[in-house]
Amino acid sequence: MTRYALLLKGVNVGGKKKIAMAELRELLAGLGHTDVRTLLNSGNAVFDSPSSDRAGLLEDIEEALAGRYGTRVASLLRTGPELAAVIAGNPLVTAETNGSRMLTLFLSETLDPDLLAVHDPTALDPAAVRLGDGVIYQSCPDGILKAPDVSTFVEKRFKIVVTGRNWNTVHKLHALLTS
Repeated sequence: MTRYALLLKGVNVGGKKKIAMAELRELLAGLGHTDVRTLLNSGNAVFDSPSSDRAGLLEDIEEALAGRYGTRVASLLRTGPELAAVIAGNPLVTAETNGSRMLTLFLSETLDPDLLAVHDPTALDPAAVRLGDGVIYQSCPDGILKAPDVSTFVEKRFKIVVTGRNWNTVHKLHALLTS
C-alpha cells in the first residue's frame, strides 16, 4: 500500500468546481482506496492505495470526478517522503514566517530546461521565488493577491498543471500522510 496526498486544482475557489469533501471521500473510497481523509474544503485528500501506478491513479480519479461533476479537475499526487522533501527543501522558509503567505506551487512535470532558459519564473520576483524539485516556492509578504501570478505564468509557458498550497496546508497534509 502506498499513502498519497491528492491535490485537486481549483476546487471550491470563487464558487467554481464545487466539490463537497464528504463526496470526495466517498468517490475515492468507491475507487478502492482506504483510510481516506480530507483536509480543509479546497480539494486536499490523503488515502492508501494498493496501486503504485501514479498515472493510472490520476486518470481514474480525474475520470471519476468528471463523471460525477461534469467537469475536468486536474489533480496531482504526492507521497509522504515527497512532501517531506518539499518541506526540507524550502529555501525561503526563513524569509517568510507567516505560513499563509508562503506558497508551494506543485508541478505536474519537471520544468523543461530549454523553456526555463527563456521563461524563468524566478524573474517575476527574484527575491521571493525559488525553484525546487517538482515545486516552486513563493514568499508573498504583502499577501498572495499582491504577489506575481507565478502559477499562471508557468502553466501558460510550460503547458503543465500547477496547483498551489500555502505552507500551513503543506505541513498539515504531511502530518496526515504520516499519521
